[in-house]
Amino acid sequence: MKALAHTNACSIDDPNALVELDIPMPTPGPRDLLVEVRGVSVNPVDVKVRSLMAPEGDHRVLGWDAAGVVAAVGAEVRDFAVGDEVFYAGDITRPGSHAEQQLVDERIVGRKPASLGFTEAAALPLTAITAWEILFDCFQLKEEEGAGDALLVIGGSGGVGSILIQLAKKLTGLTVIATASREETQAWSRKMGADHLVNHRKPLNEELEALGLSPKYVAALTATEQHWDAIVDLIKPRGHIAMIDDPKDIDLPAIKPKALSVSWEFMFTRSMFQTDDMAAQRALLNRVADMVDAGEIVTTANHHGGVLSVETLTAAHRLQETGAAIGKTVLDGYPKA
Repeated sequence: MKALAHTNACSIDDPNALVELDIPMPTPGPRDLLVEVRGVSVNPVDVKVRSLMAPEGDHRVLGWDAAGVVAAVGAEVRDFAVGDEVFYAGDITRPGSHAEQQLVDERIVGRKPASLGFTEAAALPLTAITAWEILFDCFQLKEEEGAGDALLVIGGSGGVGSILIQLAKKLTGLTVIATASREETQAWSRKMGADHLVNHRKPLNEELEALGLSPKYVAALTATEQHWDAIVDLIKPRGHIAMIDDPKDIDLPAIKPKALSVSWEFMFTRSMFQTDDMAAQRALLNRVADMVDAGEIVTTANHHGGVLSVETLTAAHRLQETGAAIGKTVLDGYPKA
């Protein structure tokens, strides 16, 4: 089958940064689904793996977001059948979704929202899982909790920020403040449901002071190191900071006077370590699908990059690397033979 892969860690400007290969069709393990991939999206993790991590073998198939149709099931699968339409983010330790077909453990797969096409649905899994786990695992909120408190989302127009704003507004009582500096990112963040906007190109503590708001929760989705001092200054005592990026030099002891909590969110942890609660991701994806079909939240797909190919995937990586992408970039899967 056809697949897009990288063969060494390199810049997207390298002529062999992404290559098309013909690889063997995989065989499902006991709890695996073999999915015919119909739509994919691109995330920062794709760029990081391609540019920083050389494959252990001669290639690595990228892609950690997909929607498609179940083509075969493993011997122990009970909750899915051939023909089911599904969406998922996958497992970073296994081959990715930029291929004609992909294996994925059934416990991290949800039903595709019936109201969305495959490509629009593929925008959601990785970011929805990340956002959900920030709210309910890191912050340990319960649904409908949070009235009277505020959440600051740093990077409101990105993939995670776009769905985090929506989930926080629909499932909690939090007031949501999002950072956005450009007219188009401000418009997008408002569309996602943000109550207030602040400019991350200015000191965030001063921006929040001007609003008269002090959030209890901060989702630091980008540039955490740059904003760290302001975050510690602006957040309420006994507040909670959740990070998804990789700050190299932050003053962690600075949080002690306010007795703050800090969490790293990494949505691949459950699948990487085969945790006992791995199926929580299937449950939350099904809940997200229900919310989409009920009109409570919308897809965050904002740029359709065409049909999956070396050229279109390269362009999607380039856009991701600019830092200017709004919402998610999506691609149609390989045409059916």
